Amino acid sequence: MKSIGLWWGIMIIFSGPVLAQSYGTSGGLRLGSNKHYRTLGVSVQQRVLKDITLEGIIQSDFSNNHTAHLLVEKHSRIISKRFNYYYGAGMSIGSEESLVKNHETREITRTYGNGTLNADLIIGIEMTMLSTNFSLDYKPSVNIIGNRRPWYAGQIGISARHVFVKSAVQKRNQRKKKRNKRRGKAPFFENIRDKFRGY
Repeated sequence: MKSIGLWWGIMIIFSGPVLAQSYGTSGGLRLGSNKHYRTLGVSVQQRVLKDITLEGIIQSDFSNNHTAHLLVEKHSRIISKRFNYYYGAGMSIGSEESLVKNHETREITRTYGNGTLNADLIIGIEMTMLSTNFSLDYKPSVNIIGNRRPWYAGQIGISARHVFVKSAVQKRNQRKKKRNKRRGKAPFFENIRDKFRGY
């Protein structure tokens, strides 16, 4: 109980001073584990709307399973922008192994190199602190095309991503781009007006 209280205290302390450091772009490593194998991968997140991010994951067990994932995720606060939960969906492609059980002979036939297309879901929690984003997620995957068995596989993932672009910087750049765009249109219309006036 003391360790739980200490953990919550640390999160509350850090959530105040770094509240404005919400990430726009982050990237790092992701460790994944399911019933049959473990993977090491790269995860990159890009905020595209106020509470929507795109996440790209490339992961491998350096043996028979190599996949690439693209997910759209919605984020909601738990304590602050620094600590929230998220959920989403996406697609993945890869080369994966397949394990087929024969209940009569009690044998397992294992094949690898199977090209697959899968539908992914994801749900997780994350905390951003000291320019690093930590997350814990569960990512189930349903095989649509290819010969993957079992057709359903759930993976638990732990990620640590460095914040390359903070949310405040991203918003400032977006506002600057909009201002420049508006300013860029003004001379064009003024030139047309002047031409009609004969100036």
